[in-house]
Amino acid sequence: MPEPFDALRRPSERVAPDPDFAAELRDDLRRLILNGADMTTTSEAPVAASLRSLTPYLVVADARAALDFYVGAFGAVRRADPIVMDDGRVGHAELAIGDSVLMLAEEYPELGHVVAPEGGPLVRIEVPDPRATAEQAVELGAELLRPVEDRGYGLAGTIRDPFGQKWLLAQAASPAAGPKPARHGEAMYFTFQVPDDERAKTFYGAVLGWQFTPGSVPDAWGFSGPALEGGLWGGDRQTGWKLMYAVDDLASALGRVREQGGRTGEVENHPYGNTADCTDNQGIEFWLWEKP
Repeated sequence: MPEPFDALRRPSERVAPDPDFAAELRDDLRRLILNGADMTTTSEAPVAASLRSLTPYLVVADARAALDFYVGAFGAVRRADPIVMDDGRVGHAELAIGDSVLMLAEEYPELGHVVAPEGGPLVRIEVPDPRATAEQAVELGAELLRPVEDRGYGLAGTIRDPFGQKWLLAQAASPAAGPKPARHGEAMYFTFQVPDDERAKTFYGAVLGWQFTPGSVPDAWGFSGPALEGGLWGGDRQTGWKLMYAVDDLASALGRVREQGGRTGEVENHPYGNTADCTDNQGIEFWLWEKP
């Protein structure tokens, strides 16, 4: 009688993905990459979320409930699993909110870490719609301390969350100039392609201190380090770094790729611009992107 796990010992066989699924997956990834900076309050982690010169660190009575509240009320994204101590208390947890990181932990009176009376300092958070955010927070158990109004310095209001922390909800600025224009030849995004994403997360998290946030598809992660941000993607594909470069004229750039012995894929049209997969004359893959 054959062993049930005999099949796991057989050599793996490469299976070509469904073309429609592959195209949809590629589109979703690029939309996430190029529009990440605008996802302040969605379920996706903003690409630029990283540690800043000043990072709030809250002490809460129930860290697990607080994490759920901030995800539901502010659209925060969990950066990693919380660190749970031997006694069951959460010793450290992190959330990405916009381009910043919020840290929190439960009370440790023996170390002097206790919940501040009346919520301690007021933390300001920028959101696209302060009124909607305040309504959502109240529905989740927050107290409205000051209605959202424009008092001459922009739309803003104040709430106290269920854990005693006070938040100033402010209207996120919309710069008239828009984002910094991409320059021709500039690397716009970095994707680290690996066979096993879980092993890579463990290795680079331990060695380099990278922090990871879930992507929109399986085996895909955003990561941030002291001076590097990008995406980690596990699976059966070329291993190594794959970069996306901006070009002024995609058609001309693709022509130059072919002239120099490289290969080009089909041009894909997206709301955020036109893209094409390419391979250089040594077999290294990359993307080209032309903004609209």
